Amino acid sequence: MAGDPASPGGIGQDADPAPGDRIGPPERSEGVAPKDAGLTYRSVAMALRPPFSVLTRRDWAGAEHLPPAGVGCLVAANHLSEVDPLVVAHFVHDHGRAPRFMAKASIFDLPLAGTLLRQVGQIPVYRESRDASLSVRGATEAIKAGECVVIYPEATLTRDPDLWPMRGKTGVARIALEAGCPVVPLAHWGAQRLLAPYARVPHLFPPPTMVVRAGAPVDLSGLGPATSARALRSATDAIMAAIVGLLEDIRGEVAPPDRFDPESAGVPGIGNPRRPRRG
Repeated sequence: MAGDPASPGGIGQDADPAPGDRIGPPERSEGVAPKDAGLTYRSVAMALRPPFSVLTRRDWAGAEHLPPAGVGCLVAANHLSEVDPLVVAHFVHDHGRAPRFMAKASIFDLPLAGTLLRQVGQIPVYRESRDASLSVRGATEAIKAGECVVIYPEATLTRDPDLWPMRGKTGVARIALEAGCPVVPLAHWGAQRLLAPYARVPHLFPPPTMVVRAGAPVDLSGLGPATSARALRSATDAIMAAIVGLLEDIRGEVAPPDRFDPESAGVPGIGNPRRPRRG
């Protein structure tokens, strides 16, 4: 596949934008913090935004689907690089919302990072543990309080060889159905050119283009309550289908009909799948 970062020579190379692509500054005034941002969040955003704006180019669309400040919502995005939270945060922040990411709980145990994440209102995710319900509760409460919560339904970096989204976890549906909020699908492409999955050395030049597309809220009406396993699976599949559809438009390709499932493929669902497993 031409331009596919998973193919030989693809990672770290930035493709030229197609004619008509909108590349440039965001639609809202630069440097203006979202209304729902706290002081610590504003300070962090002021520190990170300028260098990221220099190191990347932007091709953004669909921001009109983000509800205004004060309206709780869930943004569901694909996950293909450890740097893509900055990509998603940049887009959401510059269009008037302070994103509250759901991040793995182990990061909150780090002395400096954990303190900072708590101060900016991020939500710990206890993966594959008895405390997983706390993550759902924290996200649901934040949304009901009018926050914009960002979630990666796959719960980890995609293991798909061509970087398509995998089969989603039902946590995204549980939060959406319990909160009764708009679910905005978001797809992005380009972060893997800045930092390949599980890589440690970024490719800074030429500045890669971060393509972001937000779509209309996913219609989850009539699927049933969050207590229904069938409703959770149907809602999750609907959300993932919306994300994949946006990514197909970005890439100009058709995704595989079946989502990659790490369990079925015998690939670890947590951690670097390329790292040798200890016996």
